[in-house]
Amino acid sequence: MKTGSSDISIPGIDGEPIRRRKLAHDVQDRLLAMIRRGDLAPGDIMPSERELMAQLTVGRPAIREAMQNLQRMGLVEIRHGERARLTEPSIGGMVEQISETMRHLLVHSSTTLEHLKEARVTFEREMAGMAAKRRTEGDIKTLSEVLKAQTAARRNPERFLELDGRFHREIAAVSGNPIFTSLSEALFDWLASFHITLVRKPGLEKLTLEEHGQILQAIESGDSAKAAKAMADHLNRANALYNQENYGADPRD
Repeated sequence: MKTGSSDISIPGIDGEPIRRRKLAHDVQDRLLAMIRRGDLAPGDIMPSERELMAQLTVGRPAIREAMQNLQRMGLVEIRHGERARLTEPSIGGMVEQISETMRHLLVHSSTTLEHLKEARVTFEREMAGMAAKRRTEGDIKTLSEVLKAQTAARRNPERFLELDGRFHREIAAVSGNPIFTSLSEALFDWLASFHITLVRKPGLEKLTLEEHGQILQAIESGDSAKAAKAMADHLNRANALYNQENYGADPRD
């Protein structure tokens, strides 16, 4: 019989020391619990560092690290010379919190890019179909004005791109759902930031405007299926054309 040691081993973790949990993580959990209980409302000032140090019996470094973690989560706003505040909840803010992670994935993963392109086509197709069902005269007027401005900006690449994104965002806005609007903006911005040839390539302005016009006509007519198809055709065709390095369109068209 063996003595002095155990015969039991745990696969995968032998020899790995158990790391002590950082004090800042405990502080963070306590602050999160306070927020979830509703002890603070959005916009309220957080307790000062001194107050937290006294209440939690920890040092200033742990408090500051915990607060910085909450700031990265988008829960706390920290400004120089001011007390930290609990942030106002915002769909746009939530999307922005994941933007850096998404951009990192797009830079380093071609698979993620393909998944994003597929997701965008599916999402935008549904938005166009929904817009055809819910559009009002005011919505059509807004979309028409955006398309008119984009047409006038054909020779201004930055402005043209900005209005391109706005056209898609306004279609999503017809839904009346702010989550859809924020997602539409995020999808376009992620592609524009790191794979701009998927949303703009010199020489394709005329094609983009023609297809935007077809989408708008279908939405205005109230034909949901036609609007969805026009949007899917637009994005699928764009994905194919933007990947052709020698596409022979004339930038002056």
